[in-house]
Amino acid sequence: MRVLGIDPGLRNMGWGVIEVSGSRLSHVANGVCHSVGDDLAGRLLSLHEQLTEVFRAYMPTMAAVEQTFVNKDGAGTLKLGQARGIALLVPAQAGVPVAEYAPNQIKKTVVGVGHADKRQVQHMVAMQLPGCHFDSADAADALAIAICHAHHGGAASRLAAAIGEARR
Repeated sequence: MRVLGIDPGLRNMGWGVIEVSGSRLSHVANGVCHSVGDDLAGRLLSLHEQLTEVFRAYMPTMAAVEQTFVNKDGAGTLKLGQARGIALLVPAQAGVPVAEYAPNQIKKTVVGVGHADKRQVQHMVAMQLPGCHFDSADAADALAIAICHAHHGGAASRLAAAIGEARR
C-alpha cells in the first residue's frame, strides 16, 4: 500500500509518500506545494496542479489529510478550508480513498502524546522512516499524517486500495 499524507495549507501544502508492507514503513518521497498567484483562485489552482503532479509521479493507493481545527481567525480558517478542499479533491479525482485525522490523533500516533510540538514530530518521523530527509515542517507533518494512516487505516483501507488498483 502506498500512502500519501497531505498537510493542507494555502501557502505551503506539505506532502509525503510512504510505502506500507505489513508493519514495515518506508519513505518514498516528500515535499511542499507552494501556491503561486495573486488571487485566491489562482493560488488554489496552482496547488491543485502541483498536487495532481505528485499523484502522477508517485501513484498512491491511499491518501490521508489532516482535519482543520477552528481558530479565532475565521477568515484564516475559511481559507485553510479551501486549501483542504484541494487536498480532498485531488485524491478523489484519481479515484483514491481519502481518510481524515485530527491533529491530536496524528501526534499521539507518531509521538505518543497528542500535544507534541513540531520538533518532536519531526524527530519521530525521522526515527520511523530511517534515511528520510525533509526540508520543511510541512513535509514532516505530511509524513506524520501518512504514518498515522498506516497505523489506523486498517483492513477497510487495504480493501479499498486493492479495489482502486484493480480499477486502474
